[in-house]
Amino acid sequence: MLDGIRIIEIEGLGPAPFAGMMLADLGAEVIVVHREEPYSPEAPERSLLDRGKKSIVLDLKNAQHLDALHALIASADGLIEGFRPGVMERLGLGPEVVCERQPHFVYGRLTGWGQDGPQAPCAGHDLNYIALSGALWYASAAGHPPYTPPTMVGDIGGGALYLVIGMLAALLKARETGEGSVIDAAIVDGSAHMMNLISAAQSAGVLGALRGTSVLDGSPWSRCYATSDGGWLAVQCLEPKFYAVFREKLGVAGDEAFAQNFDPSTWAALADRIAGVVGQRTMGEWSEIFDGTDACAAPVLNPEQSARHPHLAARKTWIEADGQLQARAAPRFNGHAPADPGPAPRRGEHTDEILAGLDMD
Repeated sequence: MLDGIRIIEIEGLGPAPFAGMMLADLGAEVIVVHREEPYSPEAPERSLLDRGKKSIVLDLKNAQHLDALHALIASADGLIEGFRPGVMERLGLGPEVVCERQPHFVYGRLTGWGQDGPQAPCAGHDLNYIALSGALWYASAAGHPPYTPPTMVGDIGGGALYLVIGMLAALLKARETGEGSVIDAAIVDGSAHMMNLISAAQSAGVLGALRGTSVLDGSPWSRCYATSDGGWLAVQCLEPKFYAVFREKLGVAGDEAFAQNFDPSTWAALADRIAGVVGQRTMGEWSEIFDGTDACAAPVLNPEQSARHPHLAARKTWIEADGQLQARAAPRFNGHAPADPGPAPRRGEHTDEILAGLDMD
């Protein structure tokens, strides 16, 4: 889908490389500028997040290497970087310099706090950004510390995906008008923006201001239950017709003690009853009962188990590549599964090839 687009990625950590991987998955030529040594001695020689990219090693403190990077940027449609504000400017590679030379250029910047504001120069991590944005508020049951899957809501959801959306929108505008853009993708902004669905649910009366008191985050039909073999069954049959199917498959359709009651004072007792029934069978048994139904119940799987599940296997969502389990590109286009991702390059694997293609000595 992005064939013919060239993006330069300045090596960073986490969400920026993920955004570059997504653009490469979609067909863009992504050239990642690696430093000579990895961030950590324990880092693998090749990173999954570099799949499908080309790699060049440059020392950004070396004047000749900086000249090469300028020439490389001049050959591209866009750039992504994930440093704190001011780092690229100190290298002479800020958007004021780059975009003045290339008015059509798309300059993507990904940070936790954004390019301005009181927190902009401060350090932070995923959990900090989504705490301040409000996205962490509904992350756990009432009375328990808020907790989310690491990196998913902030770094990836509020950061990398919003950078990719911004890059795509800006590339479209540049193609139509010749006018470039500077994208300020802040994780704190993106994760707050995702809360608009929560805000809409609040205005509709579906979700309250207190955790654990609403249908989505406190009801017995929206939580996980332990199975007899230590697995977990995720249940979220919100609508009465789906809860009716859940009761039927649970084997308690005729027991009014399991009736769907929207009085929160009854939820603890009902959850205990459901837990007692779910705890009588193994995860495999419940999967056979619920798979292919409208009960809205599913096993909580790790990636290896997910890859073996009939639905994910049928869609070929997971693949083994470079000796590692990884998910294919998403989304799909025209009903076709995406091609297998290109291999992750070794650090500096394409340095000579890329330098040979630049119009410089």
